[in-house]
Amino acid sequence: MLGAYILIQAEIGAAASIAVQVAAVPGVVAAVGVTGPYDIIARAEAENAEDMGNQVVARIQRIEGITHTLTCPIVRHW
Repeated sequence: MLGAYILIQAEIGAAASIAVQVAAVPGVVAAVGVTGPYDIIARAEAENAEDMGNQVVARIQRIEGITHTLTCPIVRHW
């Protein structure tokens, strides 16, 4: 199982509605609103990197109002 954090920038005023849509994407475990250079951080899980890219990240990137994403795969747990 591959885990990742997906950092998301949204259009002004759209973060809350986008976070709800992100949370509904299969594979997304949680979506939270944050401050700073990103507006939303999602925690996602998939069977492998290909599934993460094709089934989770690609669906997130198609959500209207998202301007940028950065996917950070988890390489180690402590």
